[in-house]
Amino acid sequence: MELAAKLPSRKLLTPTFICLWIIMFLVEFVKGALIVSILPVYIGDVLKLSAFAIGLSFSCQYIGDNLFRSPAGWLIERIGFRMTMTIGLCITFGGVFLITVMKTMGFIVLGCTLLGVGTAPLWPCVLMGITSVTEESKNFATAMGVIQISSLGGTGLGPVIINFLVGLSYTLVFWILLGCIGIVILVSLLLPGNTGGKSKSPSAAGSEDQTSLWKGGLWENIKQTHRQIRNNLKVSPLLYPALFLQSFAIGLLTPVITLFVRTELGLSPEAFSLMLIAGGGITVLGLIPVGKMVDKYGTALFLNIGFSLSAVAVGLFAFTRNLPAVWALVMLIGLSYACILPTWDTMISRILPKGEKGTVWGLFLTIQGFGMAMGPAVSGKMWDGWGAPAPFVASAVSMALLFFLHLHLSRKKPASPGKPIR
Repeated sequence: MELAAKLPSRKLLTPTFICLWIIMFLVEFVKGALIVSILPVYIGDVLKLSAFAIGLSFSCQYIGDNLFRSPAGWLIERIGFRMTMTIGLCITFGGVFLITVMKTMGFIVLGCTLLGVGTAPLWPCVLMGITSVTEESKNFATAMGVIQISSLGGTGLGPVIINFLVGLSYTLVFWILLGCIGIVILVSLLLPGNTGGKSKSPSAAGSEDQTSLWKGGLWENIKQTHRQIRNNLKVSPLLYPALFLQSFAIGLLTPVITLFVRTELGLSPEAFSLMLIAGGGITVLGLIPVGKMVDKYGTALFLNIGFSLSAVAVGLFAFTRNLPAVWALVMLIGLSYACILPTWDTMISRILPKGEKGTVWGLFLTIQGFGMAMGPAVSGKMWDGWGAPAPFVASAVSMALLFFLHLHLSRKKPASPGKPIR
């Protein structure tokens, strides 16, 4: 995509970037509200469906989101940035509409599946957009920090705000969410259109004609994409387990953190909420400053700090029962993710091949998604078999492994010859 050529080289808050920020915030707001606050209670208590229906709906939502990220990235290269995002958001609207008006298990599961499929293009589109917007200004990490604020803010505010409204009417809540999706569909129409998706440099191996979706047939197009990625994606094999571990470490904690805090630490829901706000607040406050420093000094130092700090803090958290020490560890974990979140994707952006960036982004996001999917299943087994600290120890070990993998990766050269990963 050639978006950057149309934008001021040193200015981050461009119309394109602001559109991406709004889309990210509102989509994560809707997903956070549905997944955390609405669907578990609505499906079980209002529709009187089984726990199996709840689990199946959530699984289908996740599977749709994860499996379609790579195709979404591939599609960006063929039909353009705006069209891919708009199609995805329209599918999302259809999914939420089905959940709103239908009451049977089959349609609820279908609606959740469409929700996942529709939101799959979100991160590939946003990452491609940021890559293009920051191509000249070289401030990808700063942009990622700002985008992560919109993502975390939407995910956190969605459940909080909707919780105040569900007591009035679920119908009202669903129509508010549909209104939010309608807004982002309109915003997506303001994004740049079909730019061909590829850099025009010779190493991109192709002209705009070659990125046509149907040229030579769909299957031939897919085979050509595979050949180009295989020939141009020059990364260490260790990158793939690193991608998996980065999200697997988080996935291990997702289903057990609330239970651990309530049963092992004896904290009230209010105290736990304050702890989440404190840790998350430190992460949010650190995203932009860290992003600016990463743009200036490179990624290696901040990822080393983030991975090592997270490994130590999460490991100690598993065995600490002194509340002041617990609070201190939560602060350190928040600081570690302020170092990791804007920096990890920045490192990835610097090793992408010139061509098929959208497809490769989608592939990497899918690998990370599998880590997030497997984490909860593994952590539940570990909790039952080895006790409450086990998932936290496993998460700390994953971060430690990631630290050592990154030490190796940071000494390797990316796809662009002559430039070590910084």
